[in-house]
Amino acid sequence: MYQNLAVIAAFLLVYSIFAGRFESRLFNGPLMFMLAGLLLGPAVLGVLQPQLTREGIKALAELTLAIVLFSDAAQANLKVLHANEGLPLRLLLIGLPLTLLAGGLAGYWLFPHIPLLELAILATILAPTDAALGKAVVSNPVVPAPVREGLNVESGLNDGICVPLLLLLLALMLEVQTHEPLALAVELILEELGIGALVGAGLALLAWQLLGVSQKHHWQLPMWSQLTLPGLALLSFALAQTLGGSGFIAAFVGGLLSGFLLDQQKHKLLQASEEFGSLLSIITWLAFGAMVIPRAWSSFTVEIWLYAVLSLTLIRMLPVYISLLGTRLDFETRLFIGWFGPRGLATIVFAVMIMDSNLQAINTLLATAICTVLLSVLLHGISANPWAARFARRKPGSDQ
Repeated sequence: MYQNLAVIAAFLLVYSIFAGRFESRLFNGPLMFMLAGLLLGPAVLGVLQPQLTREGIKALAELTLAIVLFSDAAQANLKVLHANEGLPLRLLLIGLPLTLLAGGLAGYWLFPHIPLLELAILATILAPTDAALGKAVVSNPVVPAPVREGLNVESGLNDGICVPLLLLLLALMLEVQTHEPLALAVELILEELGIGALVGAGLALLAWQLLGVSQKHHWQLPMWSQLTLPGLALLSFALAQTLGGSGFIAAFVGGLLSGFLLDQQKHKLLQASEEFGSLLSIITWLAFGAMVIPRAWSSFTVEIWLYAVLSLTLIRMLPVYISLLGTRLDFETRLFIGWFGPRGLATIVFAVMIMDSNLQAINTLLATAICTVLLSVLLHGISANPWAARFARRKPGSDQ
């Protein structure tokens, strides 16, 4: 345990000192963390020997996504949905459904033996995007503001949208496997959604009221106020799970409502939540590189590699391009938005969510998800800075 801790701490220390050197060129954080896990882990050097069980990986990934979901939802500026030609709205209401459809069709072509419901599950697992992998894009001022805001809001909301869809598909799958009445499957999904939404909204309102009382009497201390939103995110997740609801829905709804209620205060209060999420993300990516990739590598078939490539290109880029028809964005900008839909943390957690299910093609689904994330971390990590830099050398604008 102490050796693992020493290796991780040493890596974090060195990376924190030289992060600007790495991230200003071809690498970003998640790519470095994944490669470090792979290099230091049992597959290569063997100095990092994580002893995480499947349950341990599941708990780590779930807590990380809960914090990230809450923070992304709280940070989302819903006014942006209608600004800049409704770019995020187009991506979410047109691009996302078309991406799900394209993912299902590609799966039907490459994996004809897999049942349609399971192909829909695969498409849903791979639909959410991860802004952290494209941080060089969404935080780079040379990229036009509408593009940055659009990608950021999309990634902050699409994983929250995909959670109930995945729960619904899993409930339908359970109904098919057990031949239970469809009403039970619908009841299950409504229960998870309802309890999750009520817990998230209720706790957000309660925390807001308590914050108001504390501020009125000057009871807050800056050091401890930083723990308010991380505590709210984890409480929302854990309580909803305990009551039989979806902790992810609770974290997402709680984050959205907290961001709305706190308004300008949220940026100061969210700082610790984002830092906590970043730390958990680092550990998750190290574990992904050290444990998950080596175990899954032998399962990658030609069909899986091809689906992963399609998922990052045509399955994502064509729907996005269609969703942006009628806007003033030029051709390259549309391709840019389509390309920077990296798959990361949400896909890992969704894959973890189906691990214990009795899906017929569970191994293929998991291997495809892992392969797609691996390619995404590599390709998006390498291409983010160079393509973003192109915007500094050209004048973004309308179609010529």
